[in-house]
Amino acid sequence: MSIDVATDQPAGDLLQRVEKVIDIIRPAIQADDGDIVLHGVDEATGEVTVELVGACVSCPASDQTLKAGIERIMKDRVPGVTAVLNVGETVEASGTAVSL
Repeated sequence: MSIDVATDQPAGDLLQRVEKVIDIIRPAIQADDGDIVLHGVDEATGEVTVELVGACVSCPASDQTLKAGIERIMKDRVPGVTAVLNVGETVEASGTAVSL
């Protein structure tokens, strides 16, 4: 499947292009009972912040999914994206996460 979101859109549309790619890759993540939540796009640095939720939280392969899958696809398909960061790790490390 080809994902082509690199168009002649203005730089301010980086968020929209990122959202399109997330919408395309989301079903693959949901197939494993996980999901991805977009928290933000920093157009100055090209950093995309996401949170992997559901089964992804406890999955030992979630880091690999993020870097080798999500980040690779995002950088390949959306010019200007430099990194994809999981804020879920930051929230959990700061002690604000709730486990049931």
